[in-house]
Amino acid sequence: MKPVLSSLKQICLTAGKYCGVFKLASASGFRNSRALILGYHGVSLEDEHRWDPSLYFSADTFRHRMEALKRSRCTVLSLEEALSRIAANKLPERSVVLTFDDGTYDFYRIAWPILREFGYPATVYLTTYYVEHRYPSTPGIWSYMLWKANGSRVNAREILGKDVIFNLEDEPGRAEALRQIKTFVGSENIDASYRNMFSEKLANILGLDFTSIYDSRILQLMSPEEVHELARDGVSVQMHMHVHVSPPVREAYIENLEANHKFITKLTGSKPNHFCYPSGCYSQKNVGWLRECGVESATTCEPGLFSARTERLLIPRLMDSSGVSDTVFESWLVGVGALLPHRELGKPLT
Repeated sequence: MKPVLSSLKQICLTAGKYCGVFKLASASGFRNSRALILGYHGVSLEDEHRWDPSLYFSADTFRHRMEALKRSRCTVLSLEEALSRIAANKLPERSVVLTFDDGTYDFYRIAWPILREFGYPATVYLTTYYVEHRYPSTPGIWSYMLWKANGSRVNAREILGKDVIFNLEDEPGRAEALRQIKTFVGSENIDASYRNMFSEKLANILGLDFTSIYDSRILQLMSPEEVHELARDGVSVQMHMHVHVSPPVREAYIENLEANHKFITKLTGSKPNHFCYPSGCYSQKNVGWLRECGVESATTCEPGLFSARTERLLIPRLMDSSGVSDTVFESWLVGVGALLPHRELGKPLT
């Protein structure tokens, strides 16, 4: 049923565009009293968009998205300016904010040079543990390597300590292998350096060249020097937790947040005031803890437009991905997308 509904939605949006609905909506008071915050994860250094198109774009596709903003005559604002203008009821037409989660190296190498060509400001929500520990982030790198193994079947005794056959011929098999790896590593409670040693062992049993993967910097965070350079060039570096989790206990949650705040301040020379919930997960307790810590805004992964009436610690974003068609993307730029059912674009939050 869901593919049928998606197809009908696509047909309706296409018809609406060619009947002039998009043009009317783009100039409406509804759209122009609200900002659209776009969320991105990564732009491929190599083949990451083939591994996980829900997280990664190819460089060409990402550039095409930025061109769409220009064609639609959107005004791309920094997060800080958008917040200020919404409060003053002075938003320019078709306001858009660009945000990037995690702070992976591909932002520095691929995305930021493209953004500079267009003159677009950006916010990076930086998780800092793997900035401090210079290894490919887990479990992402494990998932990537299981996909990279290209349909093989391997015995995982060397890493799990018992005979377990990983069937990597299809997505369910790879998902099960990743589940077993995460369960094993979680039970061992190992730190970053040991996780990296585990990653290398996994690459070996999969027949992959870990040195080549490491040197490519796929699924690695930016270095402290790169973060400092971007901040100096005008990128807004904001909070996304030190370790990319949301602890359920207040003390642990605030400790994780404060470590992130301290690290970013040290790297950039500026105190971050804005936050993005890791993996889009939050509870009302988290909202209260952020308010207690003086956080000015927090973004979710739930689609919607941001207005003066929006709770600033629950700001919606459209999480753009390779699975969002050009027409659906444009419908959000002009405001139509926010008026239609869009649950498939975002996960329900807790």
